Amino acid sequence: MIVPATADLRERVLRSVRPLGSQLGAQGWNHEDMRLLIGTGPRRPAAVLIALVDRHEGLSVLLTRRTDDLNHHAGQVSFPGGAIDPDDVDAVDAALRETHEEIGVDRGLIEPIGLLDTFETISSYRITPVVAWLDAGYRAVPNPREVAEVFEVPLVHFLDPMKKHTVRMNYQGRERDIYEFFYAGQRIWGATAAMLLNFVQRMDTAS
Repeated sequence: MIVPATADLRERVLRSVRPLGSQLGAQGWNHEDMRLLIGTGPRRPAAVLIALVDRHEGLSVLLTRRTDDLNHHAGQVSFPGGAIDPDDVDAVDAALRETHEEIGVDRGLIEPIGLLDTFETISSYRITPVVAWLDAGYRAVPNPREVAEVFEVPLVHFLDPMKKHTVRMNYQGRERDIYEFFYAGQRIWGATAAMLLNFVQRMDTAS
């Protein structure tokens, strides 16, 4: 695989995202799959931050690993984020607030640049992914009640089709395919992998 130069990757990222403030609609890009699994009930709005860090060797994606004693998604790799609260101005505000609460990164170090397509989860959330540049000098201070680890993965890892794996799982009697990536002992799967895949597909289309 030929590794693109950072400048080229940055340009592809900028072309792939929707403008901040875009109206994304009431349904996620995977709505039909979720309709079959959980029906058409209301989806609670949520937001995550896909933070990109410009390292010497290229862009990397910031990820967290949840603590093992959480009630939901224990031990899973995820983006910083959570439900959009009534006091949040919008999805961007929610993503920045959650990032500070979870890993202690101040919003002044984060430059939101755009949005991806919304994604629905089996827990009845509709997630807006917020893509942003993150200052390379950031220092993460994980909230020990929620986050066990903060780490980065090169963006090109997710752009390599050989790194993507598909696993068939059974959910309440229905077979479904989920995606997963592996990096340095970390398994990145489920909603996080699906949102990364959507990001990669949009980057491929924009190139």
